[in-house]
Amino acid sequence: MNQSMTWRRLLPVPWLMLVTAVFLSTFLGVSGNALAADPDAEIGIAVPAVDADTWRQVKDGESFIDSRHDSTYSLINQSGETWRYLRNKWVSPFGLIAVGGMLAMILLFYLIVGRSRLDEPRTGRKLLRWSALSRALHWTLASLFLVLALTGLNLLYGKFVFKPIFGDGFWAAMMSGTKFLHNYMGPLFGILLVIVLLRFLKHNWIKRHDIEWFKQGGGMVGNKHPAAGFANGGEKAWFWLLATAGIVVIVSGLVLDFPNFSQSRDTMQWANVIHALGALGLTAVAFGHIYIGTLGTEGALEGMTTGYVDETWAKQHHSLWYDEVKDQAVDADALEAENGSHPSAPGAQGNAAPPPG
Repeated sequence: MNQSMTWRRLLPVPWLMLVTAVFLSTFLGVSGNALAADPDAEIGIAVPAVDADTWRQVKDGESFIDSRHDSTYSLINQSGETWRYLRNKWVSPFGLIAVGGMLAMILLFYLIVGRSRLDEPRTGRKLLRWSALSRALHWTLASLFLVLALTGLNLLYGKFVFKPIFGDGFWAAMMSGTKFLHNYMGPLFGILLVIVLLRFLKHNWIKRHDIEWFKQGGGMVGNKHPAAGFANGGEKAWFWLLATAGIVVIVSGLVLDFPNFSQSRDTMQWANVIHALGALGLTAVAFGHIYIGTLGTEGALEGMTTGYVDETWAKQHHSLWYDEVKDQAVDADALEAENGSHPSAPGAQGNAAPPPG
């Protein structure tokens, strides 16, 4: 494919990045102004009911430990110790087991089973699978996910790795940047995820042949590849995981991101636990998704980089979809030579054609 056509197909990606940058800059400015407009309101939420009577009780040695679970004003809230216990004894180990275990499983699977290769030679004829808009949405969402995953892991485990090596000064600056990126990229990721879920919803309803796909382990059980439509059973499972656990992670993250809406400390603590568990689970599964879509499956990455897949790949992995679109296959050489072979050209199937308007 010549260089000019490549730039034309990828043109929406930098434009989307530019729009994202402008949106993020505006969001940062508006957020900063909103907080600066009424700092006393934020302090009132963060440090409520600390008045002269409270300090008098402290000075006189009176008990100021409040054991009520929903306390929002005591100097010492014992539910905070419960949160600390859950975070250190359950959340952190769960993350190491989930993420580390998934990476170990991927490595073992690659070493033992190897890459899923095409059973037949490529035909040289291409089918349009992803439009430029769909690819731009996917890569932007994936980039935001990776930033959030890495910064989240750093917030949870980074102090055990980087602080001893680089010292407190570097650690403080690193955590400040990490927290900034995580807090401000989170809402943007949430908005984009909802857009992506709505755009791809029609291809991810569970159907009868998806049950057979799971019974055959996506082709690992038996000697033939199970039938699949535009999205196979594994892709649909990932979609619905994002649509459920992903939304829970977003909502809990917003509770943490905007603490000036009268949330109690207990609400924030539980939101933190839920957010961490959901995000760690999604990160672990995402590593599997990334492996299958890149190194694990021959020809899979081509669809999300160029928009097109070879007939052989479509027939082997998405036979039902291939039967629907096989008449639209175009020769690879002709595709490179013709200016009219843009991914969003008329006749594109599935996610390829942008919605009307």
